[in-house]
Amino acid sequence: MSIVDKSKLKNIKNDILSGMVVAVALVPEAIAFSFIAGVSPIVGLYTAFILGLITALIGGKPGMISGATGAVAVVLIGLTLSVKQLNPTLSGDELSNLIISYITLTAVMVGLIQIAIGLLKFGKFIRLVPQPALHGFVNGLAIVIAISQIKFLDSSDNLMYGIILGTMALMYLLPKVSRVVPAGLVAIVIFTFLIYILQFDTKLVGDLADLTQFSGMLPTFSIPDSIFSINTIYTILPYAVIIALVGVIESLLTLSILDEISKTRGNGNKECIAQGCGNIVCGFFGAMPGCAMIGQSIINYTSGGVGRLSALVAATGLMLLVAFLIDVLNVIPVGVLIGIMWMVSIGTFEWSSFARITKMPKSDAFVLVTVTIVTIVADLAIAVISGVIISALVFAWRHAVITYHSKIESDKIKIYYLNGPSFFGSVSQFSNEIFDVDNDPDEVVIDFTKTRVMDSSGIEAIDKVTKKYIKLGKSLKLRHLSEDCILALNNTGKYCIHEIDNPTYKVARDI
Repeated sequence: MSIVDKSKLKNIKNDILSGMVVAVALVPEAIAFSFIAGVSPIVGLYTAFILGLITALIGGKPGMISGATGAVAVVLIGLTLSVKQLNPTLSGDELSNLIISYITLTAVMVGLIQIAIGLLKFGKFIRLVPQPALHGFVNGLAIVIAISQIKFLDSSDNLMYGIILGTMALMYLLPKVSRVVPAGLVAIVIFTFLIYILQFDTKLVGDLADLTQFSGMLPTFSIPDSIFSINTIYTILPYAVIIALVGVIESLLTLSILDEISKTRGNGNKECIAQGCGNIVCGFFGAMPGCAMIGQSIINYTSGGVGRLSALVAATGLMLLVAFLIDVLNVIPVGVLIGIMWMVSIGTFEWSSFARITKMPKSDAFVLVTVTIVTIVADLAIAVISGVIISALVFAWRHAVITYHSKIESDKIKIYYLNGPSFFGSVSQFSNEIFDVDNDPDEVVIDFTKTRVMDSSGIEAIDKVTKKYIKLGKSLKLRHLSEDCILALNNTGKYCIHEIDNPTYKVARDI
């Protein structure tokens, strides 16, 4: 057998084994997020299967895991409360069925929005997230992953803590000896076997929820009852937009992190379309909307699963566990899964950011810390948007300065040579601090060779200065403007006069 064939077989083996680890790790998360959203555990499990399966097949990053997530579940809380307020007389199964109908219709609308985002190629805007914001997001998310496991702890279950420590130790030490089998899978098998054989009393997956009632159940196609109701769509739309954006942001950031781990480049727009298709199918098969899961994705990659097969095995393996192997799933100790997730948290945290934070600019350090904190106390979408806004404001502040010098030619013409961008941040200086309108000669020229007019504010500032000279009977001409800037001045400027030249540079919007 050739080296190439052996390499392919190794990848297949790693994908299958890592997918099995992820399949088990998906269960408690899907159950927990279902409870957060106020729906049956099977709804979250169906999401992990359907969305995970579709993104595994057509997603923009092979090996990335998708399913029900906390970020989406938190938004669904608001939708659930709205449904209850709109239907105060309903209760029990009737109310639960109505909530599911709203949630599944939301999933369809989320999918349509996400497909539109992908088709319009808006996924490329993830490049606007600065590195400090990305590191802050990663650190905050690592802490969130660790904290999210606390709800599964049992203070009276001392054995659970021993299993957690044993799992973490095994996941740390085993890869140093051998990577033939993922350490997470070894930990699951060993501790499950020991607990089952020795009949030790500890918290098991079966204790989280009664899954036996779902044994043999597979997702079935159904059209949400409220799909043709205008009032329902009006109620759902705001939540659908928020979930779609949150899902896209989380998925694209997860993709970026996996790109760094794998040293390969994923396709953000393709991932948006895949997420959208997956959520639409979720809506028609009784599941809630979801997005990429960074914790499970990192488990997959660190366990050796980097191909589509790994995510495919994770999705199908989960459904097989729930539908046909529920007895095996029920006896897996919760402590093993907590240990695995805590090791993921440790591995996810950008520890090197501590060393860099004292050396990076204070503004970057502020962005990193702010995004970390907001990720923990709010959610990742707000955190990332906050980081982008803060970074943009800092960038604008740093570059909101125009330097200049001037000289007199033939005692009649004064030329101002500007250096720096002319945009909303620098227009105050441009309009009020640079030009000596009262004492300048009758002919003045502004040279834009080293200046870029970046927005309409810059154009308005030029027009304002020109007007000042005209009021005093003086002439102001603009030199070395690009053709696009000349066109913009002709369209919006009332007083500007430019010299005819042939510049070889462009304004900022053309670069």
